[in-house]
Amino acid sequence: MATTLINHIEITPGTCGGKPRIAGHRITVQDIVIWHERMGLSPDEIVHHYPSITLADVYAALSYYHDHLEEIRQGIIDDEIFAEEMRSSTPSLMEAKLRKVHGKQD
Repeated sequence: MATTLINHIEITPGTCGGKPRIAGHRITVQDIVIWHERMGLSPDEIVHHYPSITLADVYAALSYYHDHLEEIRQGIIDDEIFAEEMRSSTPSLMEAKLRKVHGKQD
């Protein structure tokens, strides 16, 4: 099993933040987990949407995830916190334009 994962999953410092990813791609294990668990995509559907990866890649990513649950789940939480911090500290240009337009109409 470890050989299979080595052929499918790699960790490269400086690539995708050093997160485990599908070998030769920028698709992380975390991406696969989100698509599968949160979006409800089956492994076949994931491959359909991302044909550059194989079904074996998806299953290897899910296997890696189940072997490293806490690490991957914490990575998802950390990324969600970071995204929320960025949203709250970076004003939306669209929202600003809409406020300006609605302000002129009032």
